[in-house]
Amino acid sequence: MIKGLKGKDFSIDSNDSLAMKFAMLFEAHTTIGVQAAIVKYGYSEQRLYQLLKAYEQGGAQALIDKKTGSQKQPVRTKEVVNQIIRLRFLDPFASVEVISQKLRQLGYHVSIRSVERTITEFGLQKKRMF
Repeated sequence: MIKGLKGKDFSIDSNDSLAMKFAMLFEAHTTIGVQAAIVKYGYSEQRLYQLLKAYEQGGAQALIDKKTGSQKQPVRTKEVVNQIIRLRFLDPFASVEVISQKLRQLGYHVSIRSVERTITEFGLQKKRMF
């Protein structure tokens, strides 16, 4: 809630992170001050200044939350997993090194560890006879 000069209030949806960030920056530098704004909006002073710098460089677009997590494309795509399973069923006694090499020959660049991980996830380990 932003208090207006004429006694009118302006409400902001607490789920709208862009509006909350913008309102915090606005209030911090025009009405209530930095310390009151960080208390009111629950951000640290450091974060407020990070957001201010981002706003100054890129405008409101810079305040929009970015997608979290790795930006890399996964190596073990559905197609690669299918190929690992197929190769395992074609030759159940092939080692993970051999399967990895066959995948490289097919044009898939997959590490031995990725092949091991896939085989373990799908329960395709070799059965040991005691």
